[in-house]
Amino acid sequence: MTQMNLVYDIQDKPPLKMNLFYALQQLLAIMAATILVPALVDPNGLYMDQAAALCGAGFGTLFYLFVTQRKSPVFLGSSFAFISPLVGAVAYGFVGIFLGAVFAGLVYVVIAVIVKMTGTDWINKLLPPVVIGPTVALIGLSLCGSAVNNLANTAVSADNYSLVHIALGIFAFGITVLVSVKGGKNLKMVPFIIGILSAYVVGMLLTDIGNLTNNDTLKVINLDAYKDLHFFTVPRFNFLGMFGVYDKAIEEAVVNGEAVGAVNRITSFADVINILILFAPVAFVTLAEHIADHKNLSTIVGRDLISDPGLSRTLIGDGVGSAIGSFFGGCPNTTYGESVGCVAITRNASVSTIFLAAIYCIVLSFFGPFTAFVNSIPACITGGVCIALYGFIAVSGLKMLQPVDLNDNRNLFVVAAILVTGIGGLELRFEHLTISSIATALILGILVNVIFNRGNNKPTEEE
Repeated sequence: MTQMNLVYDIQDKPPLKMNLFYALQQLLAIMAATILVPALVDPNGLYMDQAAALCGAGFGTLFYLFVTQRKSPVFLGSSFAFISPLVGAVAYGFVGIFLGAVFAGLVYVVIAVIVKMTGTDWINKLLPPVVIGPTVALIGLSLCGSAVNNLANTAVSADNYSLVHIALGIFAFGITVLVSVKGGKNLKMVPFIIGILSAYVVGMLLTDIGNLTNNDTLKVINLDAYKDLHFFTVPRFNFLGMFGVYDKAIEEAVVNGEAVGAVNRITSFADVINILILFAPVAFVTLAEHIADHKNLSTIVGRDLISDPGLSRTLIGDGVGSAIGSFFGGCPNTTYGESVGCVAITRNASVSTIFLAAIYCIVLSFFGPFTAFVNSIPACITGGVCIALYGFIAVSGLKMLQPVDLNDNRNLFVVAAILVTGIGGLELRFEHLTISSIATALILGILVNVIFNRGNNKPTEEE
């Protein structure tokens, strides 16, 4: 398996002062998505808290690094796939949210045991480069809409379309690329920090001009995020909710019309089964992304993470890590493509950087000014740097296809099936389950490959 020219390999330890910046960059890369999930599930913040989700992601990642023996530079963050199950779990209160994450984690643990008993050869045969390559590319391409909507300021409403936001996002992207391509050795390691901060400074200037001229179009920085700022805050932890700490506040919010419903509890075995039905099927779907992310990262670091530390360890790290993360913040976690993209672009695969990023998540979740700063960053800036992140994920998948003979129609149709159905957004919807377009495309690609390409996929030197 070939390896890109890494600046820092998995076990390398960058100088501490620089590593603090590298870890901060990892944090900024995963921050927006991690704190967005609780905001989408529970806008009132009664059952799910953004700072708590950030803290949970930190603890979940630390557990993952421990289980994988610090051999896999992966960050775990809030999973968008579980948004719908989480919305349903809110009806059962904090215990229901945590129990859902436990059920999702158990699916991973069961698969990990099966992998431990049977080995990983069958996975490599089921997911050869002709299947996993376009799937990884699809993960990056499927995120393009999110990046563009953030860039154009239309993520919330199409009516918010703004050329000013687009220009600021493109500026962030341009600075990121410039630093990554033309910067010195140290600067090339932190292109996203420089891109985000440079655009933020420009955004503040535009906002000041907008305030002076009363031009709302130029007010791109959300200064309201700094209102009622407290230096030290305690996140709204899920485990405190399970012990009834927030019951009175929730009941008062219901009375005042701030939320619908009451402080609900799990009252019967049927409630437990309902939560299981909500979460377990989705966990099977996210397994595809777990394997794809680790296959992609394997090509970047030049070693097969599916074999060492082993898929059984990565699955346990991800599954149990989700339960641990939910204990603090409510959101089941998953491997983050943004983190993988950051590793690839900066060529820093050091596990110590991921470790420090996880520590940042835990510590900064208590630090009010940092949370306020993150919430004030315009979505267009995030969208701008994500052009690079998501694009690199897509290109990484396409690079996996290099050893594949696409002149052979059997291979061509496998790739076509995955890309067309995935980009087209084909979903499989059942009563209690929706299989995402990525998972649907992967399933179809596997079937086409198994039926028409059996025995044709031969190991290559890069595998």
